[in-house]
Amino acid sequence: MVNRRGESRLGCLLPLLVLAICVYFALDVGQVYFRAYQFKDSMNSEANFATTLTDEAITKRLAALADSLQLPPGAELITIVRSPRTISISSDYDEIIKFPMKKEKVIHFHPLVSASLQ
Repeated sequence: MVNRRGESRLGCLLPLLVLAICVYFALDVGQVYFRAYQFKDSMNSEANFATTLTDEAITKRLAALADSLQLPPGAELITIVRSPRTISISSDYDEIIKFPMKKEKVIHFHPLVSASLQ
């Protein structure tokens, strides 16, 4: 006869199930923030090369990127403010994250980058 403790085999299953559910929803939230990071990084790159690009070209590139990243409507509306020494590029959009029990979380993003034109 094997001497065993009085624990069941399911003792570790419940914490693992809770962990798996948390990871599942954390991935959704993480993807939203990662897409926002990618979009802002591209905005920064466009601002750094703005001396060789027109505002229309920058807007077109960033709108195409917003579409390829599957950002929500409004992200493709790019605002560019150019002065003799600086350029500012911004956008404004909301991401909706859906959780169980029909709960939703709206996260507002306002990526804004500025760069010198000299």
